[in-house]
Amino acid sequence: MHDNVTLLVALFFALVAVIALSALGRARGTVARMRSELAGVPGALRQARKDAVARSEAVRRGQVSEHLAPFAETFGYDPGDARFLGSPVDFVVFDGLSEGRVKDIVLVEVKTGRSQLSRREKSVRQAAERGAVSWREFRM
Repeated sequence: MHDNVTLLVALFFALVAVIALSALGRARGTVARMRSELAGVPGALRQARKDAVARSEAVRRGQVSEHLAPFAETFGYDPGDARFLGSPVDFVVFDGLSEGRVKDIVLVEVKTGRSQLSRREKSVRQAAERGAVSWREFRM
């Protein structure tokens, strides 16, 4: 019985090793193919890396801006009234909540630079603009 378990464990680890080596070989082949494709284009790899870094920095700046937006003078609402969602919109602002009486509920999407609304964000904006907002109380 003990020998059978040992054999099964050994076979399992051998199978895992074969799968891992196969995946590693495919990954190396893909990297080699990509390098050879880029080799003919002067500076293409360097430019691709610079572009990736620039995009990453832009995304990070946008994420930081989203969180800091309620504290900007131009935000227009009390930061205490804003609740961060992140998706599909950045904030729901309960205007007047901090004073004890909500006057308005506003959906806020923060954008930086040349970023545009996504298809989902546009659909949320359209739903809000046509008044397709409702209240539901859910009790458990």
